Amino acid sequence: MAINRTPVLKRCRQLGIDPVVLGYSSKKTSIRQPRRRRKESEYGLQLREKQKAKFIYGVLEKQFRSYFQKAKRMPGITGENLMTILESRLDNVVFRLGFARTRKEARQTVSHGHITVNGKRVDIPSYRVRPGDVVAVAPKAKELLVIQSALVSNERVSVPAWLEVDIEKLQGNVLSLPNRDQIDLDINEQLIVELYSK
Repeated sequence: MAINRTPVLKRCRQLGIDPVVLGYSSKKTSIRQPRRRRKESEYGLQLREKQKAKFIYGVLEKQFRSYFQKAKRMPGITGENLMTILESRLDNVVFRLGFARTRKEARQTVSHGHITVNGKRVDIPSYRVRPGDVVAVAPKAKELLVIQSALVSNERVSVPAWLEVDIEKLQGNVLSLPNRDQIDLDINEQLIVELYSK
């Protein structure tokens, strides 16, 4: 499996992403002077938006292209459909509910089988949740240090309106699939659509 070993903060700087989006503190700042960028071409802008989305959600090219094809076949606006598909991934939902401090941690928590959906253990980070699903921390994992530290973290993420969380029970409900207004990410999905439509 391909692994991106570029340091997270360096990649965030390259793509112009706020590290908070990935769950990292933005307190650490660079003292280096920013380099002057040449004016980016239209293709360069489109590619950057695609790389931003792939990096934020931790998706590789083959899977990302597959998501785009699904979004294209769905009724509605392709770019918004793509964002909904990415946002409804189980690892993203675990991060959004606050059961992990970072997106990478959320992915690992799911992969290790510490999360259940409707009472059944699911260890596939790309599993897509549906409205009405109950996402919970598995009973045996409730005392894990990684989950406890995420719950007491000072920089807890705010839970979006399409999800509902019960911290006492360590579970969350998927009230609906998110629409574009409920996804607080600075991604211009229309540029991604233009890139793949060439």
